[in-house]
Amino acid sequence: MQYNLPSEILFYLQVLIVLGLIILLSITLSNLRYLRHLPKYPPPAKYPRFSLLVPARNEERNIGNCVRGLLEQDYPDFQVIVLDDNSTDRTWEILQELAGNDRHLKLIKGKPLPEDWLGKHWACHQLAEAADGEYLLFADADTVHEPHMLRQSASAMLTEKADLISALPCQIVVSWSERLSIPAFYVGLLCGVPLEFTKLTRNPLLFAALGQFMIFSRRAYDATGGYAAVRQNIVDDIAIGRRVHGMGMRYRLIDGCGCVFCRMYPGFEQTWRGLTKSTFATFNFDPFLLILMYLLVIMVFIEPPLVLIIGLIAHAEMAIIAVTIAAIFLSLLLFGVCYRRFHFPLYLIFLYPASAAFMTVIAYASMVLTLQGKALWKGRPMPKTVKP
Repeated sequence: MQYNLPSEILFYLQVLIVLGLIILLSITLSNLRYLRHLPKYPPPAKYPRFSLLVPARNEERNIGNCVRGLLEQDYPDFQVIVLDDNSTDRTWEILQELAGNDRHLKLIKGKPLPEDWLGKHWACHQLAEAADGEYLLFADADTVHEPHMLRQSASAMLTEKADLISALPCQIVVSWSERLSIPAFYVGLLCGVPLEFTKLTRNPLLFAALGQFMIFSRRAYDATGGYAAVRQNIVDDIAIGRRVHGMGMRYRLIDGCGCVFCRMYPGFEQTWRGLTKSTFATFNFDPFLLILMYLLVIMVFIEPPLVLIIGLIAHAEMAIIAVTIAAIFLSLLLFGVCYRRFHFPLYLIFLYPASAAFMTVIAYASMVLTLQGKALWKGRPMPKTVKP
């Protein structure tokens, strides 16, 4: 078939997109094999002492379910420490009601925030100082835990001989802003970082973690300098994890579905604030890298459906239509395997172009707001850059 030059360029562009999607799908399938389910680890001969640490700021909606789940762990030796980070709602009152005479629970009133610290980092630093466990589990206040979570986490840490484990919780998505963003965030994580190579290199770009659920050995936490070493880095989970990884200590990302649940950002406002807070920081505040990455997102996930619609209307060559349909099919497959693994509603895969567009808007907004010093989280401004 003869093409004019624009049609030929369009055809080969779709072919490149198909090849790129095949690579992304291969990385995703490899990562899904790599991610071991938390309940799949064999029990150890002896369970070490764990400190379960929860920073809480204005968490009256979540803190009760989180702390009750932690206190109900069927584990022989643990403590739960919750720090109230200067909340202005009923968080402290709810914690006091939960405390009662439970020997496992210790409550801390957070100290005033120093000028050179971010809020959560300062809270986690104080929690670690108060802990006496051999292992430190940092859990966000919006997480909910099954009673067997801690036994299975200890089994994973000891089986892997790990210094750090981060688990991907089962995310609950309710509003449309959550449905369009949180599942797509997991897709980006799973197709963007080839996890098998984390064992072979200390390259910080080949590292992924989620701060909602992170377990450190006390030795590793102290060796990296803990949260004090990343006190001004917005993406504390990635920053402190990269320090562990860069020092050659053992790290593992695992699948926490069935043990840990989370509703990350309830509603549009928190989704917007949460993702604009952290997205630019994930790219190490590099505008070129972020712009390039999301131009590729537009090209790979948004351009093919547009080409298909326009091509059908304009009666484009069948070869272009066919290769564009192949690109759309691969995208549906990529999103489908991720959504199925992490229990997201499968009908959402058909909205993947809208998810890609929404995440692109968030990414560029994150860059602009951060550079202007307007990014906020829980009423506190975020720094424009990472301070040394």
